[in-house]
Amino acid sequence: MNKEDCFFLGYVSKLRGKEGELRIRLDVDNPARYKSLESVFVEINDKPVPFFIEKIVIGKGADAVVKLEGIDDEVQAGMLLSCQLYLPVSQLPVLKGKKFYFHEVIGFEVIDKNYGSVGILENIVDVTHHPILQIMNNGKEILIPLVDEFIKKVDRNNKKLEIEAPEGLIEIYI
Repeated sequence: MNKEDCFFLGYVSKLRGKEGELRIRLDVDNPARYKSLESVFVEINDKPVPFFIEKIVIGKGADAVVKLEGIDDEVQAGMLLSCQLYLPVSQLPVLKGKKFYFHEVIGFEVIDKNYGSVGILENIVDVTHHPILQIMNNGKEILIPLVDEFIKKVDRNNKKLEIEAPEGLIEIYI
């Protein structure tokens, strides 16, 4: 499994107890969806390494306690502290309509209702209040906040993201 075929699930935030349990921080919309998780990839030396999960308990918020198979004491668990956790993209539920995962729209052409073709979506910068669409247009960067009201249509077949940016925003960049 390559890291490019995975999505970021979270990271090991703390050790818990002397039996090798780990406290993990989940970076997902619905942590409860992962309460029956059977395995996870832990990034070790820049490579995803598979581990089976013996036990997982989803706590309040985005925290969970996990016991991984083969990790039986504090020393072994300590080697995984701060490691990132991944799952295969194939385990993500399919989104429809105007909902999308950030990774699936990278490379889409962005088309504004009023301006027309804006450029190619290079990245989505995940910042505190609103993620930002980073679009490239003939070498110029255009930044548009990713707000639900701005998204008009996601055309997965033709790789197009239709938006309606606030009046004048795109013109500032071009």
